Amino acid sequence: MKIIPLSEGSFTVDASKKFIPFDLSTDNIKDRPAGSLLVEVQPFAVITSKDILVLDTGLGFTLPDGTLQIHHNLMQAGINPLDVTKVLMSHLHRDHAGGISKEDSVLQKRFLSFPNATYVVNKQELEIAVSKLSKSYAFDDVRILTETDKVMLVESTGVIDGYIHYEWTGAHSPWHQAFWIKENNETVFFGGDVAPQLFQMKTKFITKYDFDGKLAADTRVKWWKQGEQEAWKFLFYHDVKTPVFAFN
Repeated sequence: MKIIPLSEGSFTVDASKKFIPFDLSTDNIKDRPAGSLLVEVQPFAVITSKDILVLDTGLGFTLPDGTLQIHHNLMQAGINPLDVTKVLMSHLHRDHAGGISKEDSVLQKRFLSFPNATYVVNKQELEIAVSKLSKSYAFDDVRILTETDKVMLVESTGVIDGYIHYEWTGAHSPWHQAFWIKENNETVFFGGDVAPQLFQMKTKFITKYDFDGKLAADTRVKWWKQGEQEAWKFLFYHDVKTPVFAFN
């Protein structure tokens, strides 16, 4: 399998939940509001023998010419966004789901960013996302998933096409899910925001921004141990320095 990080850049995020660009070479996190976290926003493309997969969709930012940044990143890697076959969503918080859809300002209508792909989404997570009960979700970005036949709503645990395994984890959001892509004795693991950064896998601690911080911390310990035993390749969505970590 081929793994391609699709970095949208580094950001700080504070209690306002706004993502402010951060230049690692010139900016100082001490100049940002107290409690700011430094994160990368980094979807992934994974190319298998069956699919071109996108794992989460980023912030949905556009370049000055109107091109979605995630589309630009894919094209820079030689991938036509129209060729993406599946989009695997760990959860639907705005920093992971902003690139699900794009608004055409002329037609004043939203379209799926990957029109030929099937979006794999947890059923209950989508229900929460469109309920407008939480500011962590961007209603306009995700509502289209309730209006299309290009979505596969899943629950609990299962396998797609014999090799993409998904599992409800909760922990970060109530219906967060993780994915294991298994092909040719190789396992690529994407734990979304339950496993967002390498250092969190190595240091057990409870975070305030998780729905269930203790469950998240315990789950990371379990995954790290199993990943070492089974030689997983970990994909870290929010890691500034290490997007991919592989046990040899």
